[in-house]
Amino acid sequence: MNVLSYLIPISVTLGAVGLAAFIYTVRSNQYDDPEGDSRRILSDEWDDHPKS
Repeated sequence: MNVLSYLIPISVTLGAVGLAAFIYTVRSNQYDDPEGDSRRILSDEWDDHPKS
């Protein structure tokens, strides 16, 4: 039973860190265009000078 006093705060802390990391990635626009990237990687057209 004593181990629960360690495991519960550790799991809550790890969950908070994960949530903070997710919120950071959403606010920094890292999920901007996932559909476009997946379609471009499967395309047969080769572009030597991609758009920035």
